[in-house]
Amino acid sequence: MHLNAILGVKLEHDLTSNHGLTLAEYEVLVHLSEADDFTLRMSSLADLCYVSRSGLTRRLDSLIKAGMVVKRTCPSDRRGMNAVLTAKGLDKIRSAAPTHVSGVRQYFLDLLDGDEVKRLGELVSKPLLKLLDKPISDDCKQESCLEGR
Repeated sequence: MHLNAILGVKLEHDLTSNHGLTLAEYEVLVHLSEADDFTLRMSSLADLCYVSRSGLTRRLDSLIKAGMVVKRTCPSDRRGMNAVLTAKGLDKIRSAAPTHVSGVRQYFLDLLDGDEVKRLGELVSKPLLKLLDKPISDDCKQESCLEGR
């Protein structure tokens, strides 16, 4: 628990200091940068970020205001909305990604040898697969459960 919290604080500090992004904003940009046409349905993006729809809207507010993301009506279902990464957002993620990768290496991976990294992967894979096998319940899709991620 402490490792996750402290690592998150360190990574967020690096991203905020160097790029003006929170770790949550960075996560949104990563998902959009990996999506086809840099576009994701808002509901899908919320699921990827493990936040409620309203939590995602709050995350997007600053990114939209900064011109890094826009919201557009979904062409296949006019009731839905898509989040779309802009050229400015793509530039931002491209500049911030090396800082994030460097931080993960500096604060975590470089402190482990190859065997330890392999063993860590083995140790977390079983509970991770179990967690992924059971979807997050609708009860837990409340901001109180997910906003801390």
